[in-house]
Amino acid sequence: MYERKSRLKVRPQTRLIALFVAGATARAAAALTGVQANTAIRFFCGLRKLIASKLPSHELSGEVAADESYFGGVRKGHRSRGAAGKVAVFGLLKRQGKVYTAIIPNVKTETILPIIKEQVRPDSIVYTDTFGAYNALDVATFRHVRINHSERFAQQGNHINGIENFWNQAKRHLRRFNGITKE
Repeated sequence: MYERKSRLKVRPQTRLIALFVAGATARAAAALTGVQANTAIRFFCGLRKLIASKLPSHELSGEVAADESYFGGVRKGHRSRGAAGKVAVFGLLKRQGKVYTAIIPNVKTETILPIIKEQVRPDSIVYTDTFGAYNALDVATFRHVRINHSERFAQQGNHINGIENFWNQAKRHLRRFNGITKE
């Protein structure tokens, strides 16, 4: 049972939870429930932390797609690795299954490889693009399949479209919130 740690009465809490589930922003939820915006923001952050603490850990196996993406940024015109102020996020997607994501300080092999080793079972097939940070997977305990988007795309299951779609959906969802902070 979850212990209530908020000074809000039960009715505004219930309404905030309903708006959180509906996908409303914290500021919109604050206006609809009559609480201060900072109160709703803190309440929503608390809900996210509670949800994250209750999620089970899943070791990925079978066919797994790995990719990195960049969120936010100060300069909107620049994209990908060259953009200043962007937050790098690494993701693993089990085909037809779960997604694992982690905010990472950089996209170097020393950062990415331990995450893959921790989250993916040995003898799994790991699909990646041709980014150099994935070179170490060739000598790891995984079967590594590189996808060169410019030469051969989505032939016979050789693709990372699932994780690319996940990044697209995540960015579309977060756009409503004007991005997220690094914390």
